[in-house]
Formats: sequence, structure tokens, C-alpha cells
Amino acid sequence: MIINVIDNEDRLDKYLLDKIEVSRSKLQKMIENGNVLVNGNKVKNSYVVKIDDEITIDENYQEKIDILPENIPIDIVYEDDDLLVVNKKSGMVVHPAPGNYSGTLVNALMYHCNSLSTVNTEVRPGIVHRIDADTSGLLLVAKNDETHLDLAEQIKEHSVTRKYIALVWGVINEDTATIDAPIGRDKNNRKKMCVTADNSKDAITNIKVLERYEKATLIECSLETGRTHQIRVHMDYIGHPIVNDPVYGHNKLIDKEFGQMLHAKIIGFIHPKTKEYMEFNSEAPTKFREILNTFRSV
Repeated sequence: MIINVIDNEDRLDKYLLDKIEVSRSKLQKMIENGNVLVNGNKVKNSYVVKIDDEITIDENYQEKIDILPENIPIDIVYEDDDLLVVNKKSGMVVHPAPGNYSGTLVNALMYHCNSLSTVNTEVRPGIVHRIDADTSGLLLVAKNDETHLDLAEQIKEHSVTRKYIALVWGVINEDTATIDAPIGRDKNNRKKMCVTADNSKDAITNIKVLERYEKATLIECSLETGRTHQIRVHMDYIGHPIVNDPVYGHNKLIDKEFGQMLHAKIIGFIHPKTKEYMEFNSEAPTKFREILNTFRSV
């Protein structure tokens, strides 16, 4: 990645935090390791960028992490020699990251499988795509690189069916709608994403109303793109944040022990080897259904 500086002058590490999706500690290590160059030269974190500087970023940097297999129960919906479809529980992190190297889906997969794809490096073996830790539902996992690359290309071409159900605050009057709004990092809160024209990527979410209640609406969301927190950001953007969302739900938590009311219900794809279309459907978690029923009963 190449960034040409055309705006404010600031410390290199601080400047890049608003430009790329990476933690501050990892970014500083990348700079120290020489994975970030300014005008072709290795510099310090404290270097003050100047207008017309050219910053080159090698995004292949990976911290050395010992990821161990762990005997953690997982719900495998489908498995063959090439791939798995896993129904991830709410609260489970998909892959290890700084400060969270155990208890993840990857740790569980490494215990269960003899082989996982290596396309996403040793930190994310087998992981073709992700969902948030507090989002439940279906995920594709590749056992070899050939399968991984094929599935990743299908996702890139938007040919993978991905449908979510979500309970959102407020009553949505339209039966269907399309939210087409670019998403980027929130400059005021690095842990959040937002709809913005600055350093953003296109994001498209299609929604369909399933049920309406007095204070909320149950919807189905179909993704055309896969941006970080996409559904959560888009629903907040149109004034209907997801119920129980601890980040975008404006602190209106119904259950502090459960995550946002968002479930990856359906996933469909062409099997890389058989070339047959496969589609899987999963029921929302018990707690999801319990919370939903409280809205139905009002």
C-alpha cells in the first residue's frame, strides 16, 4: 500500500492510525521493523510526516504468535475433505489477536482439524471470512489453500449468499431498502467504524422487514460487501441500531451477558471441488430467541 501525504503534518504512527486498520502497538512494531517506509527510507515512529511524503506499507507483516490447539466444543454444520461450515456461538472471537491468543475459533479448529489453509498466515489458518465476536452464526473454513482461494474469490465477486437476521430499535416502515454508504474508521474512536467519505470503502447492505413490533423491527440483511461492522454501522446510520449492541447501540443494553442481536443465518456457495451450490441455514441462539420473544409479547 502506498499513501501520498496531502493533508496534516503529524507523527507517523498517529498519522497512519487514521489511514489503516491496525492496532497502535502493531503499527509501531511495523515501523520499527521496516515494514513502513517514508520516501523509501526506514524512519522512527516519531517521524513527522510532511506534505508530498510517500509512505509505503508492507501489509504482510505478522507478529510471531504461538497459537495452540484447544479442545473447545464447536458446532460443525458441515464438513468434508476441503472445508467446514461452522455455526459460531455469540461471544467467541474468530482468530487470535494481541491480548487474546486463546479460546478462539482458530484454537478450536486447530484441535479438530489435521489441516487448515495457510493463505491468511499462521494467525488465521482456515479463516476465509470473519464475523464479530458477539455475532453468532455461520462461517466458512477452508482446509487447504486451493479451497481457500476459490471461496475467497467467490466472496470478492459477491457470489456467496450471506443473510443475517437482526433485531433493530424502532419501527421500519419500508418493507425493503438498500443502504449504500461507504464505511471507514471513526476518527474519534479507533474501535468504531462509521459512514464517512474519508479513507472509506464502498459498503452495500440490503434489508427486508420480517416482523414489526411496538418498539423494534426484525429484519433480514443481505450483504453485497463485507466491511468491518457493516450491518451494525449501517443500521445505526439510518437511525435503527441493533438491539443490545454494546458499541453502536447507544448504551441501551437489555442483557449485558449477550452480544448484539445479529445472527449470520444463511450462507450459500459453490463448492470448489464438486462445483455444486450448497446452502446452509442455522437457527438463532436460545438467548437471541428469548430476547426476541420479549418484544413480541409487548
